[in-house]
Amino acid sequence: MSYMRPIHANDIWLNQIFAAKSAASGGVVRRKIVDVERKIGRQRLELEVRKRGFHMIECGAQFVIICDPTEVKLIC
Repeated sequence: MSYMRPIHANDIWLNQIFAAKSAASGGVVRRKIVDVERKIGRQRLELEVRKRGFHMIECGAQFVIICDPTEVKLIC
């Protein structure tokens, strides 16, 4: 008998970030830092962003995730 790990609400919340239309099309998604820290933690989000080869910026009270693995140039 095989054991399947139960899917937790936090895993669902994390998967929804990257299932958004803008994420799927190489766009940008953003989440409030307090929401991320409450749901999954900063490290878990960073790990998932790195795993996908995307980029993450902390700007004010939000994380901005650029869902494109190509080079990012910060202009100003």
